Amino acid sequence: MNRKLYHGAAYYPELWDADVIEQDIKIMKETGINVVRIGEFAWSKMEPEEGQINIGFFTDMISQLYENGIETVMCTPTPTPPIWFSYDHPERMFVDGQGTVMGHGSRQHACTNNAYFREKAAVITEHIARAVGHLPGVIGWQLDNEFKAHVAECMCQTCKTLWHGWLEERYGTIGQLNEAWGTHIWSEYYHRFEQVPQPAPAPFLHHSSLRTMYQLFSMEKIAEFADEQAAIIRKYSDAPITHNSSVAFHVDNERLFKNLDFASFDTYASSTNTPAYLINCDLWRNFKKGRAFWIMETSPSFSASLESYAAPHPNGYLKAEAVAAYALGAEAFCYWLWRQQRTGCEQPHGSVISAWGKPTVGYTNVLEVEQARKEIESVLLATIPAQAELAITYSDRSKAYLKTEPHQKLNHRGLVTAFYERFLTLGIHRDLIPEGADLDGYKLLFTPFIHYLSPDYINRAQQFVEKGGIWVVGPLTGGRTEHHTIHTDAALGQLEQLAGVETLYTYPMDGTNSIGRAFGESAPLGMWSAVFETKEAAAVGIIEEGLAPGKAFITEQKYGKGKIVMLGSMPMGEEGDMLLKKLIGHYAGEAQLSLRTNVTQGTIVAPRVGDGYTVWVIVNMDGHGGSVTISQEGYDLLKQQPLFPGKLEIGKYEYRLIQFEDTRRY
Repeated sequence: MNRKLYHGAAYYPELWDADVIEQDIKIMKETGINVVRIGEFAWSKMEPEEGQINIGFFTDMISQLYENGIETVMCTPTPTPPIWFSYDHPERMFVDGQGTVMGHGSRQHACTNNAYFREKAAVITEHIARAVGHLPGVIGWQLDNEFKAHVAECMCQTCKTLWHGWLEERYGTIGQLNEAWGTHIWSEYYHRFEQVPQPAPAPFLHHSSLRTMYQLFSMEKIAEFADEQAAIIRKYSDAPITHNSSVAFHVDNERLFKNLDFASFDTYASSTNTPAYLINCDLWRNFKKGRAFWIMETSPSFSASLESYAAPHPNGYLKAEAVAAYALGAEAFCYWLWRQQRTGCEQPHGSVISAWGKPTVGYTNVLEVEQARKEIESVLLATIPAQAELAITYSDRSKAYLKTEPHQKLNHRGLVTAFYERFLTLGIHRDLIPEGADLDGYKLLFTPFIHYLSPDYINRAQQFVEKGGIWVVGPLTGGRTEHHTIHTDAALGQLEQLAGVETLYTYPMDGTNSIGRAFGESAPLGMWSAVFETKEAAAVGIIEEGLAPGKAFITEQKYGKGKIVMLGSMPMGEEGDMLLKKLIGHYAGEAQLSLRTNVTQGTIVAPRVGDGYTVWVIVNMDGHGGSVTISQEGYDLLKQQPLFPGKLEIGKYEYRLIQFEDTRRY
């Protein structure tokens, strides 16, 4: 890709005639759109009858766009197989958890594991790649669209056969599966892999191992499909390949992006929930470390379908979103969609241009984004996001465990986002990192809500602590094996010995009137919890009231040059929020984090590093304005004037770029 910041939109030229396309391109140029994404739902346009493939419309479209200074991300159209694929072929279709076979229409109606689907997907992808892969306007590829957004695990016969093969490859023998899962419970013992069912409808709950492993199987298979598609494209194109994913989908993003070239995501977080927006930036920055991510979809105003709609963004918010994303490592900020759809199920969805070709309520905000992009581009291209000193491990595989065992209907995305928000409000620059990420460069590591910690992860975290890092483990972490069973050597397995504790009890603290005290704060305790007896460790948080008074729910163990901290229970409510912030602040101080500001809530600081200098990109996200204390002399790059130490006020949705010399000071 060329070195620039991209400002783009999803475009569906197959839905419009030549005059409309010409009008669209003219307005795109006026608006500052420099990249579009095309082709993702256009299989029937490319192959209206089986075997009759013609990509000419799209090669012409790419050339027309390029001649007008607009580059293209080309998509594979596999989320929407045509009617010739679906009609009278239920064996090719997705089957949900209740056994319902999907019909034609909407999208994601086919089973992506079906052999015929894979064959036809490979054929159409090869034709597209051969036709457009050499075109100079194609700067990137997107595979499919939002894998597993509307569907989860397929229960068709194809998947059942593949499931048995996956189990055999994983466990080797049926005896080893029986042993690992403990299948003598409820007479669930199996004699052959073919006997292991899918977690389809049952009178009560399925075995935890069965349900969790089936989710992991499904995640692996969709990633394998992405790998196949990418391999085909690479035969004809050097342009980098991605997929537009989300933490909300039924995928393992770490595995999905493993063999892709850059990471991208879609988000429709509301303006009142900026943590849900920013968490994506701090996570996607780390799926392909050192490579800028893309926001492939966000609404210029509001999201909607035939059945629902969200509140439009306030004027000014879109600009704040875009600047924050670019500052946190995005190369592109793209809308869904350019021209409002006149048909289909998403007709009401917010767009840049209406179906009748006029500006929408979000149009002026899109113009503001383009003005901001031009204003900040040179500074951001000369810098990179600063390496965070604090990391929070994120795991889509743990999402599978929580789906199997949700306790009181806990939601993984909600849990993680609420936990993340506390670091945001404390002004600490942070990374969310996948389980397999390198821990070099970090001083403080948090590992919340990860039921199963692999030996590899524990070993890397142990080495991190030995070198001087502080590792905060929990809550809801380490209490399950890789097969989603309970440890039999200790409640939290090998983690307890490392942490110098013995877990006395695990139980739900909700409703027990348990109160914990730590760091000078008392708060109610909740969620599924672990109660500790200290061995080598020291008790830091004590249960004052409840079923286990006097026992520890937070412990510290010195280990090598660092420290392991166990957080066994979740502090709840406003008091709990204060206690957690005190905990984070305490260990941030011990770890001597330097990338921390006293920015007011609702405003962020994104630090970026250049050659011998640092730039703070400061953005107000809540529309109320804010402030941040400047501790050394700097230079305001937008106002082009010196900035002296003191409180810097930031206006409603305002952004500022402040340069400081010497990256050793913040």
